[in-house]
Amino acid sequence: MSKVATRFAPSPTGALHIGGVRTALFNWLYSKNQKGTFHLRIEDTDKERSKEEHKIQIIKSLNWLGIKHDGEEYIQSTKIDNHVKIANELLKNGYAYKCYCSPEEIEEQKKRARQKKIPYIYNRKWRDAEEKDAPKEIKPVIRFKSKIEGSSILKDLVQGDVEIENNTIEDFVILRNDGTPTYNLSATVDDHEMGMTHIIRGDDHKINTFKQMQIYQAMKWDVPAFAHIPLIHTIEGKKLSKRDNASTLDDYSKIGIIPDALRNYLLRLGWSYQDKEIFTLEESIKYFNLEGIGKSPSKLDMGRILSMNEHYIKNINENELFKQLIDYSKIYKKEIKTDKTEKIKKSLTFLKNKAKTLEDIINNAQYLTIDEVEFNKEDFKLIDEKAKKIISTFINKLTDIKKFNKETLEPIINELIKSYETNFKGVGQPLRIALTGSKFGPGIYDIIISLEKEEVLKRLTNKKLA
Repeated sequence: MSKVATRFAPSPTGALHIGGVRTALFNWLYSKNQKGTFHLRIEDTDKERSKEEHKIQIIKSLNWLGIKHDGEEYIQSTKIDNHVKIANELLKNGYAYKCYCSPEEIEEQKKRARQKKIPYIYNRKWRDAEEKDAPKEIKPVIRFKSKIEGSSILKDLVQGDVEIENNTIEDFVILRNDGTPTYNLSATVDDHEMGMTHIIRGDDHKINTFKQMQIYQAMKWDVPAFAHIPLIHTIEGKKLSKRDNASTLDDYSKIGIIPDALRNYLLRLGWSYQDKEIFTLEESIKYFNLEGIGKSPSKLDMGRILSMNEHYIKNINENELFKQLIDYSKIYKKEIKTDKTEKIKKSLTFLKNKAKTLEDIINNAQYLTIDEVEFNKEDFKLIDEKAKKIISTFINKLTDIKKFNKETLEPIINELIKSYETNFKGVGQPLRIALTGSKFGPGIYDIIISLEKEEVLKRLTNKKLA
């Protein structure tokens, strides 16, 4: 058998949808597992809605996730002549025919089907009609002459054998009356030209596959293997659409989901290998197979994505985490000043502790990146007279400290708790508000040590606290 070749074929009519991303991932992993090639075909024949910026975004999104295609992108709109040529060949060989039905006639047939509550199937009026009877004023479409007798079996690599009665497949249009090819013709011709051996896509394409198989057979081309993946649903069990929140890749990168974490999540969304949850990129390629894909729809679970991301944030190399954090801050947040980045790098060990996203780390680190503390109005009200005395005493004690660490700070905090007959919160909270502007944030020792002595004294002697 020839070397495995798979493809992902998005339309550049909008941002890349999360379902499409998973399809691309499964195609890429399967081809890499089989030492084959993975190709990107841009289906840009919808001239009005296709945009170059969407194509760029699709490629960028896939690269962000680590999915890189082999060779050049295959641009469908440059191959139209070839699609038309095949349509005419099918016509010449008796596998297609010209249909002269007017739009009104087709609409009437659809209306009748709706009234009877049955699926619309074209009535094949022109299938065996004579060309001489054709109306001169109507430009015909070309329809494929689908099989009427018997049944067809799709040997699906995920769903198993799927059988369908041939008479339920309509004589579908392959060339519109303006001479442009339709999806089923273009996709089949392109897949053949590209030498695709495996077509892995969503199971909403199953009926298209039966139509495309007939084109392959009519052209005497080798039929590729097909695998249909169940769709992704919302947590409520509805089909996920582009209108849903968190349906595009940008929705995830914006909140600071790490590419490795999202890729790992999507890999496990409808696929499993033993009871393994966390996969490195190398392991993903090594273990991926089509047998591990489930037959039921998967539910997109934001809580699970955040949990997976939290795992990666806590476990990846801190230098790599820091690099991703800085890249993220440049794209989505105000860029962190160079003189502040070193403080963040030193403090990553505790900043990442309560973080589920890169955005959380940026928020947790905000007190390190500001030049002047801005107080939360409600929290500032907690700085009462007793709190001011605690801060003042802490300043005096701090002045004598030479080494700045938890061992030297802890006795001071404990002494303050005792002197002012309070608890740890009674001392920690006023200090946290004074140093960060908020009662929420990292542990007080982490805040003090990361700011360093000079900055701590500067912030605690703020005139607003007097």
